[in-house]
Amino acid sequence: MLRGARQVGKTFVVRELGKTFNHFIQINFEKEKDVARFFNRNLDPVRICMELSAYSQIPIRENETLLFFDEIQACPKAIQSLRFFYEDMPGLHVIAAGSLLEFALAELPSFGVGRIRSLFMYPMSFTEFLLAHQRDQFVELISQASPDEPMNPVFHEMLTDYYRKFQLTGGMPEVVRQVTENKSVLDGLNVLSDLALSIRDDFSKYHRRVPESRIREVFASIVEQAGAKFVYSNVVAKASHPQIKETLELLVMAGLAFPVYHTSANGFPLGAQMDLKKFKVLMYDTGIFQHILGLNIREYLVVEEMDMVNKGSLAEIYAGLELIKASSILEKPQLFYWHRQERSSNAEVDYVIRQGSEIVPVEIKSGYSGKMQSMRLFMKEKNLNRGIRCSLENFGRDGNIEIVPLYAISTLIKDN
Repeated sequence: MLRGARQVGKTFVVRELGKTFNHFIQINFEKEKDVARFFNRNLDPVRICMELSAYSQIPIRENETLLFFDEIQACPKAIQSLRFFYEDMPGLHVIAAGSLLEFALAELPSFGVGRIRSLFMYPMSFTEFLLAHQRDQFVELISQASPDEPMNPVFHEMLTDYYRKFQLTGGMPEVVRQVTENKSVLDGLNVLSDLALSIRDDFSKYHRRVPESRIREVFASIVEQAGAKFVYSNVVAKASHPQIKETLELLVMAGLAFPVYHTSANGFPLGAQMDLKKFKVLMYDTGIFQHILGLNIREYLVVEEMDMVNKGSLAEIYAGLELIKASSILEKPQLFYWHRQERSSNAEVDYVIRQGSEIVPVEIKSGYSGKMQSMRLFMKEKNLNRGIRCSLENFGRDGNIEIVPLYAISTLIKDN
């Protein structure tokens, strides 16, 4: 089961995989509503396959056919049938996907835990962006570089330029395709406009208990509150906090937003020490974020150094999304930050991650340098030996703080 936001490429990758099978059947439950009747009588996969084969005029054979249920959230009984495909036809390859799948799963008591494997998809990562530009050698250079073996300065500058472009246009596949294949940033920006519009159009499908206008307000507030603790009362002063909370949860379920929770970071697991009342929220794509914010991306791309009031929060969003994309695709990753707010000391570390048996603070800087008081305070308080600063600098060290370029932040996620 492929799970992820709309337009992140779920259908495309399944179709590409389908080319490697003798037979490929795609059923879109939103377009082909009549097919849902095949699941009404019972959930016998043998019978269902006979009817689907007759309907599509394509043979369904174990080990030869890939059966793809697209937009499966439109047919909840099809979701329930997946476990029986696993049990009764283990040789048949079946993939399900849907952009609003999470809502349907939340309303089902069970959908075959242990029998159905979920894979989580996101917009393209910076590494995938480089591969789309046919810069495979740059990916290899990043994997070989380290604080003790910095990147060649020439390649570092080239990678920084790619990072700046990716940060602004984002990783939505169709946007990247326009930028790479058609060599048109303008066409990519136009796709961003279309995507932002389609996202808002989908809000009417989210939940009947929450007004569409409230979803739009919370969605916009995620952008406005980027880089800071999310405050319910900053969305709409007169709106009830429970309704705003429910709305935010819907946007998270839809894959459009990711929470970053405060953790005391006194040990593992980090999630056992998180404060559910203190969190930040990341928009799921930096290109969408910039479009909604109204940044003049065209001007940015032709001005070498442009002063952006949101550049710090943009770098923080990019970094968080890269950490998510580099995590296991088999589960929803959790992100954490640390914040201490006292009269005598106000300190914050952007991300706290686990590397093996170590807790490691990660500080994000949008430029070429930055003060490290919060990180050093955190390291002293938690008795930690190392921290990481991600910025536009080349790989290097600053005492016990490792310096990793922003374009290489995904390398921080290692097998634990």
